[in-house]
Amino acid sequence: MSAAAPGLLDVLTLERIEDNIFRTGVVSPEPGGLYGGQVAAQALRAGAETVPAGRHAHSCHGYFLSRGDASRPVVLIVHRDRDGRSYSNRRVIAVQDGTVIFNLAASFHAGEPGFDYQAHAAPAVTAPEDVADTAPWNPLIGVEMRIPEQPRPGQPWPSRAWLRARDPLPDDTLHACALTYVSDMFSGLAQVPGITRPGPLTSIDHAVWFCRPVPLDEWVLMDLQPESTAGGRGMYTGRIFGRDGRLAATIAQESLFRVPAAAPDGPAR
Repeated sequence: MSAAAPGLLDVLTLERIEDNIFRTGVVSPEPGGLYGGQVAAQALRAGAETVPAGRHAHSCHGYFLSRGDASRPVVLIVHRDRDGRSYSNRRVIAVQDGTVIFNLAASFHAGEPGFDYQAHAAPAVTAPEDVADTAPWNPLIGVEMRIPEQPRPGQPWPSRAWLRARDPLPDDTLHACALTYVSDMFSGLAQVPGITRPGPLTSIDHAVWFCRPVPLDEWVLMDLQPESTAGGRGMYTGRIFGRDGRLAATIAQESLFRVPAAAPDGPAR
């Protein structure tokens, strides 16, 4: 890790212990919950380090199994499930202090030409240069964040955000890992009608499909929407668009969604 304040490249830098085993660096000096997007991005980077040259992530799906500690390293164990003519599949197990905290399935594809179509356009929002800098409360390492107008007035937290890596990212793998890093930051469940105070929105599982190579060291727009809440769980989907409107990625996540019961003398406050 660099001597200065850590950046996104520090988060995504791994130590190779053995051929299929990697260890993350520590970018937080204080004990605390490990951000899910961080371990997902690091697991994707570990898997990418084991595939043939010229293959890049096109999808990943992870399950969050146990709370990690941001002040301790994570060991990433890669299983090389298959290398075909065009696709490679990897499973990555993240272990901390002997406990599996996360696992990831990822698929990598050798690029090829194909018919280009996207069904959804980026929402019309204020450009990032014209939105106030939200850095004082930004928890992401090495990422700028700007919060434009939201689809629902009075949302308890954002479901749309402009995001950009502060430092240049040198290759497509790092752009995909950076996209994975930011993809777990917000929640589409902010738009669920009538909800002002849900319990902790703990991620259960999280999937990303990488549609087009879009640079994450330029501004991208995340836009999330709720799909369903039931049984103490909530599910949302979303998209990340490049500044030019190209669809970079599609996201789907299920998380805990427990609404506190109303107080005996009236609604919850």
